[in-house]
Amino acid sequence: MVWVRSEYAGELAVLSAWLTAFIPWNVTFSSVAGGSVLFVRFPFVQVRYTYGVPFAQGVAVADPLSAIAFQAGNSIAVAYQVWAVGAGVFALAFVFSIVYYVAEERVEAFPVDPVRLMGVLLGLSGLILAASTYLLATRGFPGVPIPVGVAFLLLFAGVLLTIERTD
Repeated sequence: MVWVRSEYAGELAVLSAWLTAFIPWNVTFSSVAGGSVLFVRFPFVQVRYTYGVPFAQGVAVADPLSAIAFQAGNSIAVAYQVWAVGAGVFALAFVFSIVYYVAEERVEAFPVDPVRLMGVLLGLSGLILAASTYLLATRGFPGVPIPVGVAFLLLFAGVLLTIERTD
């Protein structure tokens, strides 16, 4: 079965990185201190919405490094550290997608297939963020983290890694 025609593989590789930048890799809803907290985590930013929690503001935005600093000393801090690693790998994929878009002919001349390279980077990002999701679920923070974007990262990686290139 052919998912993508070979001539569109490069475009799909670029689009996959761009789309997954805007899909939250993790969404967690939990009840805390008589209120509710919703975490929406994108590769480079976390948005926290709180309702009825007396010690937290309504909306807070944090990047992975400031989130690590905020969680320092807590058992959940390792989940945020893993998120930072995943964000770093995803940053490589995102920058590579821009280079690929701007200089497609030069990138296609690389000794490594750029579509497969993007598949590897997205897959690695997905696996690392899946590990962070697991750590979020098992380190004592209430709520169930739902790995929305992780599924897309792994799906796109699988498609990119299995495209039959006929060039």
